[in-house]
Amino acid sequence: MSAWISMIADADADDDLLDALQLARTPHGTVDNVMRVHSHRPNTMRGHVALYRAALHDDTNTIPMWLQETISSYVSMLNNCEYSLANHWANARHLINDDQKADAIEAALRIHRPEAVFTGSELALMNYAKKLTLTPGEMIEEDVLTLRNAGLDDGQILEANQIVGYFNYVNRLLNGLGVSTTGDTVGYYASDESNKN
Repeated sequence: MSAWISMIADADADDDLLDALQLARTPHGTVDNVMRVHSHRPNTMRGHVALYRAALHDDTNTIPMWLQETISSYVSMLNNCEYSLANHWANARHLINDDQKADAIEAALRIHRPEAVFTGSELALMNYAKKLTLTPGEMIEEDVLTLRNAGLDDGQILEANQIVGYFNYVNRLLNGLGVSTTGDTVGYYASDESNKN
């Protein structure tokens, strides 16, 4: 376990925290640092788990999973959040399932030039994610109309908004508390696509 604040181990947890930890367990039965860092406030851990699962891994989402993970990764790059990027780019790369394509996407996103690899609705989503992350106070209705004109429906626009909003939240949680991946299993869970933050 690694963060700038203490994290309570299972062996030292009271019943309320144990209940929250059970909710946050990965398919491997572990609790990643992104969730364990909430251990002094189990209710925020519960809220975080619920928000994460609703924003990124809900069965009603229709944005393709690889693109959800790529948006997540781009927001994490923009925020210099190595924790989220390590996990979600591993997920995106796995789901893209084409090393050459994944390498090109990663290279373009790292230099903040999504137009080098994306067009249409995918590019519109990346541009929306960048603006909402870096200059949220400058968002205007035209930003949503651009997504709609690119072929995204209002449900997909909401999905994208929630993914971007969630990763801005979690990137600040992780960076603000110095949470590292030390002790975590990083990346894609072969047995379960419900992954880490």
